This record gives sequence, C-alpha cells and structure tokens, in this order.
Amino acid sequence: MLTQTPRSLERDGLVTRTVTPTVTVTVTVTVTVTYELTGLGLSLHHVMRDIKVWAEVHMDEVLANREDYDTRIA
Repeated sequence: MLTQTPRSLERDGLVTRTVTPTVTVTVTVTVTVTYELTGLGLSLHHVMRDIKVWAEVHMDEVLANREDYDTRIA
C-alpha cells in the first residue's frame, strides 16, 4: 500500500524511480530507492505551487464562507 502512490506517479510519467543496491562489508545487500520529478512532474509542481499560494491567500475567506453556510443550514 505504501508504494501505491509513488508507483502511480511513476506510471503517469511524473517521477522516475531509481533503485541502487549497496553491498556492505558484512555482505548485506541494502537497497536505496530514490524518486525524481520528470519534466512533466515539474510542470505539475509549478501548477500545484500556484494553487497552494492561492489557498493561502484566500483561506480566511473560504473559512468565513464555510461558517456562514453552516450557520444558514443549521
């Protein structure tokens, strides 16, 4: 379940996944997995950043509207 979202992002072409095995002195093999945004993922990051900024600017207004709505329907 934990890998479902990263794998979906990889499948959609938003990230690349790199697996790097490492052998230690005691011959234990460990694996490091890294993810990196692709060009497509980076373009989405810019859009999401703008949405985050919009939400931060307008959050007080959104919360006030929710309060007004909840009061009206109560």
